[in-house]
Amino acid sequence: MTPKAILFDCDGVLVDSEATAFDLLAEDLAAHGLHLTRAEMEQKFLGGTIGGLFTAARGLGADLPDNWVDDFYARMYARLAQGTALIDGVVDVLDTLDSAGITYAVGSNGSDQKMQITLGQHPDVMARLRGHLYSGQALGCPKPDPGLWLHAARALGVEPADCVVIDDSPTGCTGAARAGMRCLGLAEHDDGARLAATGAEVIRSLRDIPAKIGLIT
Repeated sequence: MTPKAILFDCDGVLVDSEATAFDLLAEDLAAHGLHLTRAEMEQKFLGGTIGGLFTAARGLGADLPDNWVDDFYARMYARLAQGTALIDGVVDVLDTLDSAGITYAVGSNGSDQKMQITLGQHPDVMARLRGHLYSGQALGCPKPDPGLWLHAARALGVEPADCVVIDDSPTGCTGAARAGMRCLGLAEHDDGARLAATGAEVIRSLRDIPAKIGLIT
């Protein structure tokens, strides 16, 4: 069944921001005594909040200072502002959704400021999304809490069963399942097993979306 709305995650789904964030995180953790590979960081932290990451990293032995969260945000935002590309296929998918009359929104565990910095570098895309960018941090219901996806659905005037979520993290996919929404798990860099384990249907590219939702036969 073709959905009435598509709910996109932001980082790693619309904008290629995760590599920048993980590079900075690896530097910081190593400087404070915790050495993790990119794969290990993705497994432990992908899809979470920086505040949650701070607590988890300390629990793993990182000697992070009390002011680390605010400091990390400032440095991450500065790096992202230097240039954050769109994920391949974003514009084409939005064009297809617009042509089909399917509405869409963004639900991210990132802050409103982060979305403004990353998506704001792409005015044409930002213009389509403006007014429907929702932060789980700002709303007090970060994924895997289903509240973020449910809020986005309500804002669009669409029932949860008529929504499809696109997310690249087990956290976001779990939130979609809890919200009673179909989920397409974007796995561009691995086999997608962790996403499939949440019940998500694994896709390899945003360009797979039209076929998955019945717009292309």
